[in-house]
Amino acid sequence: MCASCGKPMQSCICREEAKKKIAKGDGTIRIGRETKGRKGKGVTIVTGLPLSAGELIDLAKDLKKKCGCGGTVKEGIIEIQGDMRDRLVDELTRQGYKVKRAGG
Repeated sequence: MCASCGKPMQSCICREEAKKKIAKGDGTIRIGRETKGRKGKGVTIVTGLPLSAGELIDLAKDLKKKCGCGGTVKEGIIEIQGDMRDRLVDELTRQGYKVKRAGG
C-alpha cells in the first residue's frame, strides 16, 4: 500500500502526479551566479531542468560530486556552492542538455 494515497502500489496515483510535476520551460537550462541573501557568499544556480523532484536530487548529487563542493535543491532549483558555472556548463552539455549561461 502507498503511504501517500493509500492505494495498492500497482495503482498508485502519487507516482503519476510526480511525473506530471515536471518543470515547464523552453528546454534551455540556465546557469547563473547569485549572492543575494547569503552574506556575500556566492552560489551557482541551475534552473529550467525538466526533471521530477527525485531526479533533481540525483542530478544535484552528481554535480556536487563533480565540482567537489556542497549544494542543495530548493523549489526545483539546484544551488551549488561557489562559482562553478564553467564546470556545470561543461558537465550538463556532456550529459546532453541545452545549456545557457545567465547573468553576468
